Amino acid sequence: MSKVTIKDVAREAGVSISTVSNALNDVDVIHPATKEHILKVASRLNYIPNLNGKNLKSSDTKVLGLFLTSIKGPYYGTLTDAIYNECEKAGYELNVFLTKDHKNALGNILGKRIDGAIILNEWINDEHITLLENANAPIVFLDREIENKKMASVVFDSFKGGQSVARYLINMGHRNIGYISGYKNNYDNMERFKGFKDTLIEFGIGFSVVNRLDGYFEEEAAYTAVKAFVKTGKKLPDAFFAANDLSAIGCIKALKSEGFSVPEDISVVGFDDIEASQYFNPAITTVSNPIIRQGRAAVEKLLDMIQDKDKGSVEKLEGSLIIRDSCSINKNVFIG
Repeated sequence: MSKVTIKDVAREAGVSISTVSNALNDVDVIHPATKEHILKVASRLNYIPNLNGKNLKSSDTKVLGLFLTSIKGPYYGTLTDAIYNECEKAGYELNVFLTKDHKNALGNILGKRIDGAIILNEWINDEHITLLENANAPIVFLDREIENKKMASVVFDSFKGGQSVARYLINMGHRNIGYISGYKNNYDNMERFKGFKDTLIEFGIGFSVVNRLDGYFEEEAAYTAVKAFVKTGKKLPDAFFAANDLSAIGCIKALKSEGFSVPEDISVVGFDDIEASQYFNPAITTVSNPIIRQGRAAVEKLLDMIQDKDKGSVEKLEGSLIIRDSCSINKNVFIG
């Protein structure tokens, strides 16, 4: 059976194609009775509008793109759900692009296959951003701070989060503190470490590069890195700050496997407050980030730029320190 076209509807209804188009697109230039007649005919014939043609004509796809380099870990699931739900409310579809190839991202954005993009992708560099800016492409970044007419950012205040972790551990008497890093060039990783390190320096403690381990935001990588560090026989830190909760879990598992007790022997702090952190043993002290709020705000900003309601701006979302059971006072340091 051949597909019913707009011509078929016009022929059956006894009107012109343009009249059918006006009725289907709710253009207020035809008599209500005529419009009702056309819609009944279209329904009876099971006519399905050609959305591709409609989108090409209006240049709108009603689709937003989310560009990620990873979906590992609960953060990405929570973020994607929040963005999808907000898109659905606004009548937009969401396409998720998981890619480490900047050409894929640029092709979909510059090729106007989507109306706007939300980007959490470390492979997009300054040169690519200039290209996107020149194309006037509406974009919200979740991994860098940019603001202009068609570009915005919704980021966590990871610098302040790193500061709060450092101050808490210092107040608990810890002086030799390790850091389990995420991806080297990741915005949140760099900001968390900078806030952490600057605070140590501010208190006259400093940070030893020997105590920086690569965890890549992953449980297994953090586990392997901590195990390897213990095997070297070097002096262990009396506390670890992990760039995210998955790394904190990997760290604790590695320490336990080597006969250490957390937090009695070594304290551990995570970041993000994923659901597993409160149920792990011990429950993990961490920084809670408003992930759902980030997703919602990203869609809101993007739609405002697409619809020319507002220009781009940077929004920083603050987290809060959640104190649980994975840290204890360092009894070897006097706290006045």
